This record gives sequence, structure tokens and C-alpha cells, in this order.
Amino acid sequence: MTPLPKAGPEPESLLPLKSVDTLILTMLAAGARHGYGIRQDILAHSNGTIELEAGNLYRHMRRLESKGLIEEAPEKREAEGDERRIYHRLTPFGHRVLAAEMLRLRALVRLAVARQIIAPGRA
Repeated sequence: MTPLPKAGPEPESLLPLKSVDTLILTMLAAGARHGYGIRQDILAHSNGTIELEAGNLYRHMRRLESKGLIEEAPEKREAEGDERRIYHRLTPFGHRVLAAEMLRLRALVRLAVARQIIAPGRA
């Protein structure tokens, strides 16, 4: 009998994610982006309140890549502009981890509504 292949980690084993990691993964959910583009997306999403320094952003991205959540997207090179830009994308595992984190956060928001910390509303 052939042994079954060893399964990878469960997405829940990486939760909770750090806020910055959640933001990076969420920005990549829209498609492959380069680091500067991710930084600009986060600035726009947060109305300028979250401004990641390049070194900090790339440190987080290296860690996400080492955990198998993101990977380089070699087919995404800009036709014009800086060819040094490296695009990254979510891996299927990264997508599952992000979904698990969003479900965890949804449950936390529901608890906040139930305890009247925030008012119910449409998201």
C-alpha cells in the first residue's frame, strides 16, 4: 500500500495573521502586484494612515513567501518602466489562509455587535 502524501499545514494553524500581513494578502487578492504597488494600495485603502516603509514591507513579504502564502509572478513584468519590479501573487494556500483570517475577523465583528461595542451595519 502506498502511503498518502503528507498534507501541508492547515490554514488555521497560521492564524491570527498580523495586520500588515492581512493587508498585503488582501491587496494581492485583486491580482499580482509589485511591492511599490502594494504599498500604494495600502495607502489608498487606509486613506493615508498606514504608510509602510519599503524595508518593512519587503520583510513582511519575504516572510509570507517563506510560509508559502505568496510567490513571485514571473509572467507579470511591466512592458514599460522599471524591469527590476518583481510582481507577487497569492498562492492557493495563501488564498485559503486569507479566507480563514477573514472568517475569524467576521466572527470577531459579530461578537463586537452582539456586545454593543459597535452598531450593526452593512459591510
